[in-house]
Amino acid sequence: MSIPNEALQKILQEIGQKKAFAEQQLLIVKQQKVSNTRESRLIQLTESEVDSLPQDTKVYEGVGKMFVCTPIPDVKKRLASEGDKLKSDLVSLDKKEDYLEKTYQNSKSSLEQVLKAGGG
Repeated sequence: MSIPNEALQKILQEIGQKKAFAEQQLLIVKQQKVSNTRESRLIQLTESEVDSLPQDTKVYEGVGKMFVCTPIPDVKKRLASEGDKLKSDLVSLDKKEDYLEKTYQNSKSSLEQVLKAGGG
């Protein structure tokens, strides 16, 4: 059973587009994961620096173009919440990466199957 040329071209084009889109999105997700990992490391370093300070030390946070004196417990609280958010973002990015990898592999195998079926 042979597939007509027009239908074969349309199928190949759709699968190719799906594969290219998954590949592009996969690259974006990997870049986001690298960025989140870097940000998470920065938060860990900041937390360790803040922990090493005496409790009565004045700590300043940048707000726009100025600095605001912030109590150390508030800084720790903010850093912890940012760290938790980054961890949850990383988990969702991992899930998205798995999905996109499966989509990419499925598209790739479908493309190979169509080419084998069309060529045979």
